[in-house]
Amino acid sequence: MTPEHHDAAWQRIGAVGATGAVTLHTACQTCIKDLNADFGGTTVVTSGELRVLGCATDERARAVEDAQLVTGEGPCTDAYIHHHAVEADLHQTSGRWPAFTPTACETGARRVLALPLALGNLLIGAMDLYRSTPTPFTAQHQDRAAAYARILALLTLDEHPHLITTHARPTQRGPQGYPPTVHMAAGILAATHNLTPDDALARLRAHSFRHNQPLLRTAAHVLDHHRLD
Repeated sequence: MTPEHHDAAWQRIGAVGATGAVTLHTACQTCIKDLNADFGGTTVVTSGELRVLGCATDERARAVEDAQLVTGEGPCTDAYIHHHAVEADLHQTSGRWPAFTPTACETGARRVLALPLALGNLLIGAMDLYRSTPTPFTAQHQDRAAAYARILALLTLDEHPHLITTHARPTQRGPQGYPPTVHMAAGILAATHNLTPDDALARLRAHSFRHNQPLLRTAAHVLDHHRLD
């Protein structure tokens, strides 16, 4: 990433936000358009554990980001864990991400570029850019994506300032933690079916994956009805 790419990215984001506030969502939309991607999103990781959706440019992006939370694998996970960019043709990743790939392909995603969101040693999440064609991202696109990733990291901290003071922990593969509603739903299942907390979480994830629905929607159903249908 060069200073020129960084300055140019800020200028594009500023032009889009000229009529209103510059937000994580508007910056992500600008990045998608500038890099000839079709949709994308960011995931925020707190203490290497709790994952929450930072932003999604549309419902396709929301579905793909949620699929990574449900399956515990995918480009966002790898970019975050290994601290470097990940690019792949999703039609060739069934062996790499066997649970995530089918869901991603169902959204129309074909090519993905994922980058960690980091400021110095502070790693706060990852961003994913998706194309509906197999066209690789050029070296210039990757440099510009790195500039956007730094800006998105800054805007993420602006919207989630607690990340600055969060105690860092070793990064682990897979979603090691979930939003509170998911843990509440798992607690209900554990009590109802005499399950361990880990088994209850696994059942929630399996149900979401089997029915192709967001994990938070599954949790909300359990909270409302005290059962999985």
